[in-house]
Amino acid sequence: MSPLPPFTVFDVETTGLDPRRGHRIIEIAAVRIENGTVQRTQPFESYVNPERSIPLEASQVNKITDAMVSGAHTIDVVLPQFLTFAAGSILVAHNAEFDMSFLRNEKEFCWGYVELPEYFCTMRLSQAIFPNEFRHNLDALALRLKLPLPNNRHRALPDVLLAAEAFVKMVEMGRIGSMDDLRKRSGIATMAKR
Repeated sequence: MSPLPPFTVFDVETTGLDPRRGHRIIEIAAVRIENGTVQRTQPFESYVNPERSIPLEASQVNKITDAMVSGAHTIDVVLPQFLTFAAGSILVAHNAEFDMSFLRNEKEFCWGYVELPEYFCTMRLSQAIFPNEFRHNLDALALRLKLPLPNNRHRALPDVLLAAEAFVKMVEMGRIGSMDDLRKRSGIATMAKR
């Protein structure tokens, strides 16, 4: 995996499923992959104050409460910090379109222009590596790759670490040695739109 650039695997927890309906990010976590190795001891992790209340349904899934985010920075501070952490790398997420839709929406709350890097999707990569499998969610992928599930699933950092390990394993299994091959296998070939 050495000819590939660094990657930043990230995940967001949110107040709901649709940023176009006013749902906001409440937590971002990320970990870098350098030379095929997950940098587990140097993650990025931050709550985000969504400037609105967290619906009970969302809180029941991610276990994040209004009290936990009330003292956190707002997205105009956290998103640039996250992008600084990810600088010089390609973004990766499981079901990346979901996470990227929130990043695209949230960057409108940031002063000035915020550029989002190119990104890849571990779910799409799973579909390419395991074309005969029906399920490609993170739990199913972890079981398929014999990766242990964290106790606190549906929190950003545990999900990121699991997705990062899955990404490294799939790149090795698929013998992916170039960005062109990765773009073809992950099914996303365009830059994130601004």
